[in-house]
Amino acid sequence: MSDRVVLVTGGNRGIGHAIATRLAAAGHQVAITSRSGKADDADGLLVVKADVTDPDSVDAAVSEVEAKLGNVEVLVSNAGITKDGLILRMSDDEFTAVVDANLTGSFRVAKRVSKGMMRGRWGRMIFISSISGLGGQPGQANYSASKAGLIGMARTFAKEFSSRGITANVVCPGPIVTDMLMELSDEQRAAFERAVPIGRLGQPDEIAAAVEFLASESAGYITGTVLPIDGGLSMG
Repeated sequence: MSDRVVLVTGGNRGIGHAIATRLAAAGHQVAITSRSGKADDADGLLVVKADVTDPDSVDAAVSEVEAKLGNVEVLVSNAGITKDGLILRMSDDEFTAVVDANLTGSFRVAKRVSKGMMRGRWGRMIFISSISGLGGQPGQANYSASKAGLIGMARTFAKEFSSRGITANVVCPGPIVTDMLMELSDEQRAAFERAVPIGRLGQPDEIAAAVEFLASESAGYITGTVLPIDGGLSMG
């Protein structure tokens, strides 16, 4: 792989951090965003402060990356939040807050970095969705809607930017061992394991491995693709 400038939003923990560290180990210059501007275990990574719900914050963060590393050539749009609740109990604010962070936030960052990609006539956009965006999940109307929306948006980017050498793809993780999953009860985690055909939970680096390939030169003929990484869970 060529040495590229990579931006991973929400790269300070979980799946995003696994992606960032793997791409850095492959020789890329990697920046990560966090809302605080700080991150643990950030050796070899440029940490920038960004709130994806704030257009000015997004612009400032990308400008900082451009000034220190160069134009962003690979975007891994991973930042997101959850505000779970059953539909009848979910407020309008809870719904719109999740959609704004997960979907509109991804749009803001992608739009901002696309300018440099177009000038360079090369780019990789990889959006981290979820199997909840493929099949829905009780208590996650807002989250599922935001993650499903990433698919339509990424495929539109794929069509609009293909002539400039820019690809856009979506990765849909299943149940992955992260802090969020570990907050569930032992019984809930066991239920996930039973539902997965492979019979176990996934690891963050298994997502990172797929992202590393989609970010590579070898993936230049792959665009508009939705890749579930879920141990077969989304087969139904």
